[in-house]
Parts: sequence; C-alpha cells; structure tokens
Amino acid sequence: MVGTLRSVDHQPVVRAATPADHPDLLRVWRRAVEATHDFLAPADVDFYEQAVAAYLPQMADLRVIEGPDGRPAGFVAQDDGEVHMLFVDPAVHGRGLGTLLLDAVAAGQPALRLDVNEQNASGRRFYAAKGFTEVGRSPVDGEGRPFPLLHLRRG
Repeated sequence: MVGTLRSVDHQPVVRAATPADHPDLLRVWRRAVEATHDFLAPADVDFYEQAVAAYLPQMADLRVIEGPDGRPAGFVAQDDGEVHMLFVDPAVHGRGLGTLLLDAVAAGQPALRLDVNEQNASGRRFYAAKGFTEVGRSPVDGEGRPFPLLHLRRG
C-alpha cells in the first residue's frame, strides 16, 4: 500500500497515482524534459513521450506529488528499489518536491537504484546531492539510442 503524506497550508501531498492522473503526468514529464534535457531534439521528446504514455499504466508503484492547486506537480515510478522515473514540473523546481518523492519511495528500501542521462547536468547534481554514486555507465539508453546513461545507487 502506498502511503500518503498530507499537511496543511498547501503543503505538498504524495499519493498513489490514478489513471485519471496520467494526462497531467505526461504534461509534467514533457515540461520537465524540455527544461532539463536540452540534448534531445523535439522529435526525440515526441518519441519518448509516446513510450512514457504506454509505460505509466504498467507501473505498480506510481506516485504523484500534488501542488497547491491539487494537481500533480511531479511523479515517481519505482519497483523494488529501482526508480524508473522521477520528474517535477520546472515551474516548481527547487522547492523540495523531488526530494519528497524520492524519500517516499526510499521508505522501507535498503537501497535505491536508478539511471540518469549523462547529459542531464541538473539531474546528476540532484542525485549526487541525495547521496547517489555512480556504479556504471551505458553508452546508449534503454531504447538503444545514443544518449548515455549513468547507473546510480544509494545505500
């Protein structure tokens, strides 16, 4: 069961995602990628967006963090300590939402693993600040495209 964090005064809320959230999650994903993945061409972003749209319904542990308006402002997908996706809307970057999402999936996990694009400098800085270290590298991404991945681990 996915836990829920609730506070007052428009504090972020982490909750299990529902299928009704998926359009908002795709919007968050696209805005975040366009803001942080400047190495991707628009056609690449379109390609990956289709993959993410197909992937979201398959995730057993998909959580969203709500912004002050009650709409998803970020999300994380994980399976047994492997973080598959963590994206936060760039309009709210720097407010701790990514940290709250990461903390939510870390609870009860002895270690977390994830991949980050080597060219994603802001993502690399974020994960380094959260205690992740590089344990490997792939010259291509999971789709076989020329976007190297760094394999990270914490714990």
